[in-house]
Amino acid sequence: MTTHAGKGRGDRPWAALAGFVLMLAALALAAVVAAPPARSQGESGGRFLGVASCAGSTCHGRMEGDGTVVRQDELMKWQEPSTPGGAHSRAWAVLGNSRSQFIARNLGIGDPSRATMCLGCHSDAAASRGTAPLEDGVSCESCHGPAGGWIASHYAGVGANADPGAEMREKHLANLRAGLRKLEDPVVRAGVCVDCHFGSAGEGQFVTHRIMAAGHPRISFELDLFSALQAHHQEDADYGWRKFGGAGGRTDHVQMWAVGQATALERSLALFQSKRGTEGMFPEFFFLDCHSCHRRIYDQAKPVKTSLDNPGRPGIPEGMPPYNDENLIMLSAAARLASPALAEQLGARSAAFHRAIATDRPSAVAAAAELAQTVAALKAAFASRGFSGTDAFALVDAIAAKTVGDRLTDYAGSSQAVMGVDTLLGAMVSSGRVTVGAAAGIRADIDRAYAAVKDPNSYRPADFQAALGSAVRAIQALR
Repeated sequence: MTTHAGKGRGDRPWAALAGFVLMLAALALAAVVAAPPARSQGESGGRFLGVASCAGSTCHGRMEGDGTVVRQDELMKWQEPSTPGGAHSRAWAVLGNSRSQFIARNLGIGDPSRATMCLGCHSDAAASRGTAPLEDGVSCESCHGPAGGWIASHYAGVGANADPGAEMREKHLANLRAGLRKLEDPVVRAGVCVDCHFGSAGEGQFVTHRIMAAGHPRISFELDLFSALQAHHQEDADYGWRKFGGAGGRTDHVQMWAVGQATALERSLALFQSKRGTEGMFPEFFFLDCHSCHRRIYDQAKPVKTSLDNPGRPGIPEGMPPYNDENLIMLSAAARLASPALAEQLGARSAAFHRAIATDRPSAVAAAAELAQTVAALKAAFASRGFSGTDAFALVDAIAAKTVGDRLTDYAGSSQAVMGVDTLLGAMVSSGRVTVGAAAGIRADIDRAYAAVKDPNSYRPADFQAALGSAVRAIQALR
């Protein structure tokens, strides 16, 4: 057995610096104060037991992370005040603050801490059908699954088996069969997280344009980077045995990033095709690029062009808002590594989708369905292969390539690009391809890129592209 002998990506000392804080404040406000990942309410199965069932001092309720197999202070980490790691525990509590009250008044929904529109993502109470306390917020079971079916086996411990690693593995597999979620699988984890960090068909799990207009933060999410912020564990030998069947097993962060991008786009296209795609006579503006419209307006004879030409959005007339394609841009960077044929298909179908948006809704829905088929195939390709340290460098090259860089004309896509470069650099550190010290030396470049997207109202594409380019060149020099 080991006492968390390995350092997980969540322990990156270089990631604790100013750039990470800037990213949280500017890009992930929704993750920190607004929209944590509960499961879709349509999910059937186990019974929620609440946070108290995990809180024993022999389980996850210690004050120090000194357990021999897992830290055992996970509950304290989950409850950390004013930190990203404690955001889920504060999910219901934030519904009582002044901002939430202001949003609720604008929407006319009464007390937000009791409103169905809010509870779908701010508390387990909705998903548990009332068996979990509201005040638990987004708890252990929101991510790991309702514990009623597997908690007894989970805390039973490991016996005196001559092969404790194999015993831990079999116990974990039994827990999975009993309802524990396989969060080490990027497809499973992405499916859990996007329900609230992006949206679902479930009641109270979709932040519409109307809700954002009332004051809710915009939704921004990147699976691997946000997973690192919420990780209350180290990936050591014990973790490797339980999750992957070997002491050296570790999360493939590049795969996690790629699957996350595909899942977010897949969910976006599915919701766009559904009744969520419209509200009344209007399109649901959630799906469109906010800053193609939200710019200063001057009534003058020679109007100033407020958008930039984007080669990835053919056929969109001036004055018509384009689809928010932040995840599509990142997916296009990763696609060629998984399948050159699917990469070509993605390019063709994404262009057709953008053109169809300028035609009519039936055409756009049909094009979205075809594009979604390609995205699903890419997600399966990412999930079925491993990624090496060389792949991480190749993906950084792809994000920085002119064909992708020319599409970073808007705030949303640029925020995904800097998060992508950041998470790929983290993967290089985790895999041993880049030292912690070398990564720390690139921190200033990454910080400048984050600063360029800190405020959407002051976003300047040229400044961002220069900052990101500097960070990429520094990473490429380490190859």
